[in-house]
Amino acid sequence: MRVAVAFDHRGVKLRARVLEVVEELGHEAVDLGTDVPEPRIDYPDKAREVGNAIATGAAERGIFVCGSGVGASVAACKLPGIRAAVCHDVYSAHQGVEHDDMNVICLGSEVVGAELAADLVRAYLRARFDGGERYVRRLEQVTRMERELHE
Repeated sequence: MRVAVAFDHRGVKLRARVLEVVEELGHEAVDLGTDVPEPRIDYPDKAREVGNAIATGAAERGIFVCGSGVGASVAACKLPGIRAAVCHDVYSAHQGVEHDDMNVICLGSEVVGAELAADLVRAYLRARFDGGERYVRRLEQVTRMERELHE
């Protein structure tokens, strides 16, 4: 799987470990940067890059790291077709994919350490959408809401 991976200036702390785990699992990282803490990078710009990578098919999923994960998820969810959530526990990291077809996980470098981030990325990338009737129905509702808002 191709995974768009992005970091703002605060998220860069987890960069090496996140990229290592993506590779360890046999996935291809689509590295959207940054790799340095300066200059400051605005998280909405990185959210757009992750969303565009998924929308164009350059990646199937995304991982976006900022300081808290919150700004990343707020900005990413504004993009059509992006279902992003901040996840700082393993259950949410896999359940978000299994039940909600989450396609971008957002992590906070000031909230989780490198090893928890590694566990979260593993849970997220190993998870698959369940496809159960109730999950598909809910996803269709979300898609309709999104379409109505962008018309």
